[in-house]
Amino acid sequence: MAHSEDQVDGVGMSRPRDATYGLDVMDLRKIMEHHKHEGYDYVQEKYGGVLELCKQLYTSPNEGISGSPVDLEDRRKTFGSNVIPPKPPKTFLQLVWEAIQDVTLIVLIVAALISLGLSFYPQSESEGGDSSESEAGWIEGVAILGAVVVVVLVTAFNDYQKEKQFRGLQSKIEHEHQFSVIRGGQDKNIPVGELVAGDIAQVKYGDLLPADGLIIQSNDLKVDESSLTGESDHVKKGEKTDPMMFSGTHVMEGSGKMLVTAVGVNSQTGIIFALLGASNEDGEKDKKKDKKDKNRLKGQEGNGDIDTINPVITGNNAHNNTTNLNNKGEEEAPEVEKKAKPETARKEKSVLQGKLTKLAIQIGYGGTAVAVLVVLILIVKFCVIEFGINGKSWETEQTAKYIETFVFYFIIGVTVLVVAVPEGLPLAVTLALAYSVRKMMDDNNLVRHLDACETMGNATAICSDKTGTLTTNRMTVVQSYIGGAHYKSTPNFNALAPTIQDLLVRSISINSGYTSRVLPDKEGGLPQQLGNKTECSLLGFVLDLGQKYHTIRDEVPEEALYKVYTFNSVRKSMSTVINMKFGYRLFTKGASEIVLKKCNFILDCEGKPKPFSVEEQENVVKNVIEPMAGDGLRTICIAYKDYHTDASTRTEDNEELMKDDHDWEDEDSVVQNLTCVLVTGIQDPVRDEVPASIRQCQSAGITVRMVTGDNVNTARSIAAKCGILTPNENFLVLDGKEFNKRIRDANGEVSQELLDKIWPDLRVLARSSPQDKYTLVKGIIDSKRTTSREVVAVTGDGTNDGPALKKADVGFAMGISGTDVAKEASDIILTDDNFTSIVKAVMWGRNVYDSIAKFLQFQLTVNCVAVMVAFFGACIINDSPLKAIQMLWVNLIMDTLASLALATELPSAELLKRRPYGRTKALISRTMTKNIMGHSIYQLIVVFVLLFAGNNLFEIDDGKYAKIHAPPSQHFTIIFNTFVMMTLFNEMNARKIHGQRNIFEGLRRNPVFVGIWTGTFVAQIILVQFGGTVFSTKALTLDQWFWCVFLGVSTLLWGQVITTIPTSVIPKRICSWASKKPEEEEEDEVEEVEEVDGMPGRRGQILWIRGLARLQTQIRVINAFRMGIDARYDSSSISSMHSYHSLQNQKHRKPVAASTSPRVMGTTDEGQASETVF
Repeated sequence: MAHSEDQVDGVGMSRPRDATYGLDVMDLRKIMEHHKHEGYDYVQEKYGGVLELCKQLYTSPNEGISGSPVDLEDRRKTFGSNVIPPKPPKTFLQLVWEAIQDVTLIVLIVAALISLGLSFYPQSESEGGDSSESEAGWIEGVAILGAVVVVVLVTAFNDYQKEKQFRGLQSKIEHEHQFSVIRGGQDKNIPVGELVAGDIAQVKYGDLLPADGLIIQSNDLKVDESSLTGESDHVKKGEKTDPMMFSGTHVMEGSGKMLVTAVGVNSQTGIIFALLGASNEDGEKDKKKDKKDKNRLKGQEGNGDIDTINPVITGNNAHNNTTNLNNKGEEEAPEVEKKAKPETARKEKSVLQGKLTKLAIQIGYGGTAVAVLVVLILIVKFCVIEFGINGKSWETEQTAKYIETFVFYFIIGVTVLVVAVPEGLPLAVTLALAYSVRKMMDDNNLVRHLDACETMGNATAICSDKTGTLTTNRMTVVQSYIGGAHYKSTPNFNALAPTIQDLLVRSISINSGYTSRVLPDKEGGLPQQLGNKTECSLLGFVLDLGQKYHTIRDEVPEEALYKVYTFNSVRKSMSTVINMKFGYRLFTKGASEIVLKKCNFILDCEGKPKPFSVEEQENVVKNVIEPMAGDGLRTICIAYKDYHTDASTRTEDNEELMKDDHDWEDEDSVVQNLTCVLVTGIQDPVRDEVPASIRQCQSAGITVRMVTGDNVNTARSIAAKCGILTPNENFLVLDGKEFNKRIRDANGEVSQELLDKIWPDLRVLARSSPQDKYTLVKGIIDSKRTTSREVVAVTGDGTNDGPALKKADVGFAMGISGTDVAKEASDIILTDDNFTSIVKAVMWGRNVYDSIAKFLQFQLTVNCVAVMVAFFGACIINDSPLKAIQMLWVNLIMDTLASLALATELPSAELLKRRPYGRTKALISRTMTKNIMGHSIYQLIVVFVLLFAGNNLFEIDDGKYAKIHAPPSQHFTIIFNTFVMMTLFNEMNARKIHGQRNIFEGLRRNPVFVGIWTGTFVAQIILVQFGGTVFSTKALTLDQWFWCVFLGVSTLLWGQVITTIPTSVIPKRICSWASKKPEEEEEDEVEEVEEVDGMPGRRGQILWIRGLARLQTQIRVINAFRMGIDARYDSSSISSMHSYHSLQNQKHRKPVAASTSPRVMGTTDEGQASETVF
C-alpha cells in the first residue's frame, strides 16, 4: 500500500491518494438491508468477512482510521456525513406570511377593508350625518388594519425567536450526544455528527446507536431493536450470529466494537426520515403535495410544530422509542410494557395545562351565560317597549326590520362573549415557559419537554439516585480487606503475598471495561477518571499500589478475552473469562454481599486458598463490610476461579475440572464456587451543597427519597449525611428484597394497598433494581391515600431506569453519567448531575406557575370589568363606553405586554418556603379570587360613576348618546383613560398573589416589567393626547389627567385594603375554578388511556373552544361590515386578535398531586422492621 499523506503519527489508516475505496455508498446500504445471520452470510460471501471489509474501507479494526481532516473530508464526500439535514429555518417573511394565515386576522383584514370601502360610499340625506362624520368613517378601518400589522409583526417576531431558540436547544442536545471511537489508535469521544464510514465505534451498555455498522468484536451484546422492528425482545448480537447494528436502536447489555458502514441519510434512521420527508431531498416534493398531506407528514416526522406550547426536543439522529426497556424476568417485563405504552398520552398534559384547559372551559361557559343573558334582556326589553308600551303589532312589512334588530342584539351578545375570553393567556404560558427554559439552561437544566418546567414546581416527592447526584462521583478506594487483614489506608504492595499481588492487579485490570481509564491531570491536579467511576476507583487503587494496569491490558487485549458477562442491575456483578495455559480463569467483581455468597474459598495472608464457611462469611460481613458501609463506603468484592481442562494440572482444592459439555452461556453455573481475593471500600463523598439543598426541599414541602443500588448500611450512612434521615425522626430504610416482600400479595402481585402502607414512611430504598424503582414511582403516583395526590420527580442514569423516568411526572437524566436511553426517556437533563440543579428546577417551576397565576389575576380582573361594562352598557344605553379600537388596545396590546412583563419575573428564595400547590388545588386561589373580586368592584364603581355622573363632575359635555362617527368626547376619553390607569396600577398589585403587602419587592430585579410598564404609560399619554379620531379620544386637560392618575393610583391603596380583609371570608366553593375532584381525575385517566393517535379524550370541550374561536371570527366580520351600513351600531367590542387555537395544541397529562406526612419506621440491616430513632 502506498504511503498516505493523511496519516496521523503513523497510526490509523486512510485512503492512499492513488487508490479508491473497494465499495460505494449503495454497496454499504445494500449490506445493511440484510438482517441477522443473512447479513453475516452476505458479508462473508461477497466481501470475505468484516475484516476484509475494513481493508476495502481503509480502516484498521484495532487502530481505526487516521482521523486526519483530509481523510475525514474525503470519507464525507464519498459516503456522506452523519447528519440528517434538518428543514431550513423559516425566514422572517415566511413567518409573517404564516401569521397572516390566522383565520381571525384574515377576517379582521377583510372586515376592515369592507368597513374602509363603505366609509367612502356616499350617504343619502335620510341617513343623516354631517361631512365631518363621513370623513371620520375611514379611520376605524385604517386603525384596525394598523393593529393587524402590529399583531402580525409581533407574532412573527415571537415565532422567529422561538424557532431560533428551539433550533439552538436542538443543536445543543445533538452536540452533547457523543460516541466513543478509535482514531489513530486512541479512544476518543466525538459528537455523533462527526462519525464517518470506516470509523471503529466502541458500543456499550446504554448507548443509542447513531449509525449503522457491523460487529467486529462483542461481549454479551444485546440490543433493543423495537424502534425499527416493533419486536420487544432484546436481540443477541455476535460476530457470527447477528453482526448487523442499526442506527436508532438501543444497546441494552454488553459491549463491543463495530465498523461504521452507513451514516446520515444512508443509515436506517436516515432512510426512514427521508421517507417521511424530514430531509431536504424530499422537501421539494413535499411542497408540491396538498396542504393536508403536508400536515400529515409533519405529524409523522415527530419534530412537532415549533409554535406549539409543548414541543419535545430531540436530536436529528434520535429515536424517542423508550418502551420495552425493562430487562427483568419474563413475568415482569410485560407489566412495564403495558404501562409504558399509554404513558405518552398521559404524560403530555402537565399540572398547569390541565388547570388552564379547565379554566378556559369555565370562562367560556360563564361568558356564554352572560352573552345569552344580554341577548334575552335586549330582546325582552325591545318587545316590551315596542309591543307593550307603544302598543304596536307585528306587521309583515316590518318583519325584516325586527329580524335585523334581533340579529343586532345577538351580535352585541356575541361581542360580550368575545370580551370574556382571556386571549393573552396562551401567550403568557408560552412566554413564561420559553423564558424559564432559557434561564434553566444556565442552571444546568436542559429541558426536553417545556411543560416539565412548571410540573416540577408542583413536585411533592423526589426519588433520587445516590451516586453522582447526591455524591461527587469522584470515587477512591480508602479501605481494603486483603489476606485476612483490614487496611484503613493503601497497603504496602511488596508486603502482600506474590499470589495475591498477581491476582489483585490482573483481576482489576482485566475485569473492567477497557474504556474505563485513569489519566494523569495535565495541570498536576487529581487524576482524570474516564468511564465507569467505580472501575476507575479500582484502577486508581492499582496505580496507588505502584502498579500499571495498562501493561496488563496490553498483554491481554480486549480481543483476547474469551467471555465477558457485563455488569447489569440484576446480577450486580461483572465477570470476565480469559485463556490460561491450564485452561481458563474467571475474574468476578460486584456487590460484596452478593459475590461473597458465591465464594467457597478465600485467600489467606500467604496467598493460599482456604475454605470459606458460612460462619466466616458472616464474620467478614459483620466485622469488615458493615463497618465500611457504616462509614458510607461502597463495598466491592473481587474474586476468581480457575477451570482446568486436564485433571493432572490441578494442585489446589479451589480449582475446578472443566466438563466436556461445559456451557459458558449458563452464567449461574459458571460464576459459583469462587475464591475471594479482596474486599474494597470505596469512598464517594457527599457533595458539599447537597445537605442545604435537601433542607430547602423539606422546607418547601417536598419529600426526598434515596433509591440506590448500594447496600443498606452505605445508603443509610449517606442519607444521614445528606439530611434525608434527620435526628429524632422515625423513618423506613428498606432493601429491594424486603421492599418486594412487603408490597406483594400471596400471588406475588404488587398490591397498591400494601404499597400505601410503605411509601409514606420510606426514605431509603437500597439494593434496588430498576423494576423496584419503577414500582415505587408508579405506586406513589397511583396512590389515592389522600385526596391530594403526589407529583413525583425521578432521577435516573441507567438504561433500565427508562420505565421509571417515563412514568414519573418529571424525569431527570444525568447528563454526564447517564446513558443515551435514559436521556431519551427523560424530561430534563441535568448537565452537571447535581441534586442542587433539581432544587433550582423546583424554584423555576414554581416561578412559572406563579407567573401564570399573576397574569391570570391581572387578566381576569380586566376581563371581568370589560364584560360588566359591555353588559350594562348594552342593556342600559345600548352602547359601550369603551370603543372598538380602545378595546383592541386594552385587550390586545396591554395584555400582550402584561404577559411579557409578568412572565419574566425571576424566582426568589421565598418560593421554596411554601408547600407545593398539588394536583387538585384550584388554579385561582382564595386570595386571588379576593383580589379579582375586590379590584373588579372598585373599577366598576369608578367606571359607572364616571359614565353616569362624569359629565357633571368634570363639567363637560355628555358623551352617552352621541351619534356614530361623531367627534370623540372628553367624557368617554376620561372613562377610557381612567380604566387604563386603574389597569396599569393593578398590574403592580398582580405581582403578588399570596397576600404580600409589599408589592414593590423585587421590582428592581425585573427591568423588563419596569420598562414595559413605563412604555405602556407613555404610550397611553400619546394615545389620549394625540390619538384623536383614530383612537376615539380627545385631549384631556392637566386637571383631568390628575384625576385619572389619582383614580389609578388609588387601586394600590385599595389593594392594601383588600389584603387586610381575611381570606377566610371567601367561600371555598367560589374558589373551585380549575380545580379537580378525585373522581374527575379517575375519569380523566380512563379517558386519556383511550386516546388514539394523540386525539384528546375530552373532544367535546376542545370542539367547544373551537366553536368559541369561530364565534370570535364571525363577530368581527359582522362588526366591521355593519360599521359602514348601520348608523345605529357602534362596533364597540372587537376585543381580540388572538384566536384560541393555542389551547387546542395543549397535550394531556395524567393527573396526580400533593403529599402526606406519615409516621415512619426503620429497618435492621437484613430488612426486618424495627422502631428506629436516628
